[in-house]
Amino acid sequence: MERAKLSVVVITFNEERNIERCIRSVQDLADEVLILDSFSKDNTKHIVTSRGARFEEHAFDGHIQQKNRAWQMATHDWVLSLDADEALDGQLSAAIEEVLSNDDPQIHGYSMNRLTNYCGEWVRHSGWYPDTKMRLFRKGKGEWGGVNPHDKFDLHEGLASSHLKGDILHYSYYTSEDHYKQIEYFGNIASEELYERGVKKGWFTIYLKVFAQFMKTFFFKKGFLDGATGFTIARMSAFATYRKYVKLKQRHAGTFA
Repeated sequence: MERAKLSVVVITFNEERNIERCIRSVQDLADEVLILDSFSKDNTKHIVTSRGARFEEHAFDGHIQQKNRAWQMATHDWVLSLDADEALDGQLSAAIEEVLSNDDPQIHGYSMNRLTNYCGEWVRHSGWYPDTKMRLFRKGKGEWGGVNPHDKFDLHEGLASSHLKGDILHYSYYTSEDHYKQIEYFGNIASEELYERGVKKGWFTIYLKVFAQFMKTFFFKKGFLDGATGFTIARMSAFATYRKYVKLKQRHAGTFA
């Protein structure tokens, strides 16, 4: 059986810190590496082209929209979608190679686990692992959905999927400052989505949601097993919930800046 060909697609914006690691992790596996960039201002384009990857540009109009655009631009039948701050571990790379070498026509998508590194520590609890994602799929057999910025790939109804061993290694935040910046960025996007849907929340509900988020992350999701890192993640998750709804209230009040 002839080995199926693979396109790896990644969307980027100012990812000079991460993109080379991502590309290196897939170059022996991919028949095409496609980077869809949103007009980065840093060294992303130079790094991508120096690694021999295909570089395309399109204005950013949402994570879901951009990821759907990326797979549609891919050349090959199988598509692996990664984020710039992700890489494959050896076990997962081998599992994907096995899929390509023994292509099962009954399977149209494969999920895999994602293991996150937070400020130098691998997080195996706190609701962050196994963090299963559908990332390998046949072109045209599904699409990205969800609510920005929390995208999710769904196969078309009735199509079969399977799960691969190994992990996507997710290098999320290098410093707490990175995390705060991401909270603000995602909070802006999430509050806009809620505002457009007409969602409103009172202060009592907001504080209840903040408290519930901390309790869920640290206790119910066993964040305490991640030690000090788990406590930090729970605290930051609660803060992210607070900021999202504060921004939503500001939008309704006309004071959002």
